[in-house]
Amino acid sequence: MFKLISRLLLATVLASASATAAADPVRDFVVAAQLDNASMARKLLKNGGNPNTVDPITGQSVLILALREGANDVVNVLLGQSGIDLELAAPNGNRALMMAAFKRNKPAVLALLAKGAIVTYPGWTPLHYAAASGDDEIVRILLEHHAYIDAETPSQLTPLMIAAREGHEAAARLLMREGADATLRNNESLTAAQIAERADKPRISDAINAHLAQSRRGL
Repeated sequence: MFKLISRLLLATVLASASATAAADPVRDFVVAAQLDNASMARKLLKNGGNPNTVDPITGQSVLILALREGANDVVNVLLGQSGIDLELAAPNGNRALMMAAFKRNKPAVLALLAKGAIVTYPGWTPLHYAAASGDDEIVRILLEHHAYIDAETPSQLTPLMIAAREGHEAAARLLMREGADATLRNNESLTAAQIAERADKPRISDAINAHLAQSRRGL
């Protein structure tokens, strides 16, 4: 008899816990973003869910989570909400356009820009992230939307320096063609060419030095 009562009590507790979990819209929104479950996201929004829900574990918005996971269906659902905050930053400062650029997600980059995402702000910018991932097309798109080409991180790294450090020669050449200042120095007083040398990227260092030589000759 005691065992039966214990089992009944346990079943009641588990059922209660399951019901509580099922009624957790924050958790459900995070799962929808991670799994690219657009129908779940639409249902949550229809029931009053917040498109700016933040994952309590990572501190990232569901929009940033969806972008991180390549969940474009959920991204499109969220971008269709009038109250979506495109600039809601994660604890590390990441914003939606940054994540889209880093993930080389051109459709999401274009959708965010069309929705009015900010392209340049103090510190790290989407252009830094595009340079870090080496996506020339997204670099070009951001520049066409007036991204500041010589934006500096807190350690005074420019997008050109990032591309040089990461070994993305095509992105570095594109930035230089579009007017990036290769003479700038970071907080260690290193130029983009010197950063490339330190990162063992001699081809990029040579390309930057050749560009500087041409500039000095006025070519």
